[in-house]
Amino acid sequence: MVIAADWFRIPFSKSKFQAGRIFMGKRLVILGGGFAGLTLAQNLKDPRFEILLIDKNNYHLFQPLLYQVATGGLSPANIAAPLRAMVRSRLGTKVFLGEAVGFDPHLREIELADGARIPYDSLVVAIGMVNHFFDHPEWEKFAPGLKSLEEATLIRERTLNAFELAEKSTDPKEVDALLTFVVVGGGPTGVEMAGAIAELAHKTLCGEFRNIKPELARIILLEGSPRVLNTFDEKLSEKAVASLLHLGVETWTHARVQHIDGEKVVVKKGEVVETIPTRTVFWGAGVRANPLADKLALATGAAQDRAGRIVVKKDLSLEGFPEIFVLGDLANYSHQEGKPLPGVAPVALQQGHFMARLLKARADGEPDPEFTYHDRGSMATIGRSAAVAQIGRFKFSGFLAWVSWLFIHLMFLVQFQNRALVFFQLGWNYLTFNRSARLITPVGKRKKETG
Repeated sequence: MVIAADWFRIPFSKSKFQAGRIFMGKRLVILGGGFAGLTLAQNLKDPRFEILLIDKNNYHLFQPLLYQVATGGLSPANIAAPLRAMVRSRLGTKVFLGEAVGFDPHLREIELADGARIPYDSLVVAIGMVNHFFDHPEWEKFAPGLKSLEEATLIRERTLNAFELAEKSTDPKEVDALLTFVVVGGGPTGVEMAGAIAELAHKTLCGEFRNIKPELARIILLEGSPRVLNTFDEKLSEKAVASLLHLGVETWTHARVQHIDGEKVVVKKGEVVETIPTRTVFWGAGVRANPLADKLALATGAAQDRAGRIVVKKDLSLEGFPEIFVLGDLANYSHQEGKPLPGVAPVALQQGHFMARLLKARADGEPDPEFTYHDRGSMATIGRSAAVAQIGRFKFSGFLAWVSWLFIHLMFLVQFQNRALVFFQLGWNYLTFNRSARLITPVGKRKKETG
């Protein structure tokens, strides 16, 4: 096999360190350039560490704003930043474009898809989650999720194409089906998507078509539990439903999907089975661990939960392998409240900062600290001037929540120019209801041709 990391073999200068001293972390490999992996790479500034950051993409993606790309509010470049630019100030850090496919924890190597084997002293796995279709993988081609730029661009294509096809159709039933949009899942992703599609149809596209009225489009949000945003306070859920209704979104609770194809969605609502004729369905109902987590668990004997997440110790390491850590959405950290931490950006960011401290402590010969998550609240936006937020004992909604959501998301963006672009773009969208990134790019056709 090819060893693709000769730079790892270069020894450290003995003039800087105690002769013969060995410590975990000298050779650090980070899988995943998301919030956790990138934060660790940026904050571990100790010159004793050499870092290799590996990701299948050459950019860091700000996932919380993917729905804006999917509905034409922002361009992909607004919410993504090159990984190399993010870590170029740290000379001991390198970035490899690649995808891990296997682990050998006894030799302390990972294998990439191109056959390269990468050695490590410490390994951090932060590769996130993928869409979960609950034993119905055939639904994915009809109902894309929202976990990547490719999926966001595909959703944008399908949404805008639906209006274009409706404009040309002479069959009233087909027009109705084309102008019916179904979003599956009433969590933050589903609520944000449904609200954004409603604004696109009922505001942005008004007056742009001659044969159809986009404002008559039907947007249906399906949620299997008794209420949407069920991790939020019940009153905030009610306010979210009211805001969605104001935007023209139908919210169906106790609604479980039975079937999805290219022409309809079959839903069991309570004891009644209903068929929704539609050509456009989006998935936000569930996620599971990246399939690579199964290979890591098999190689190390690590336990996994029902969603495939890796169970970690209090220092985020694996049982029996103190040099391997799992961060972010992929980690099942249940040591605080007896249940896993939520799969949100603040958890990943805090774990990235913590891991930088832990590795430095190990290098200094100090005891390992234990990770503690500080919950700073939850937010979800529904539409223009509409959002819900709960921060500790404080619960609020409406314009104040929306401004808070906007400010916090702008601060989380990793580059200043991205913050400025997003601020002005969203500000313009707010004033005019315009979504300037309404481009139809044939993602589906390209994927088929290259597949």
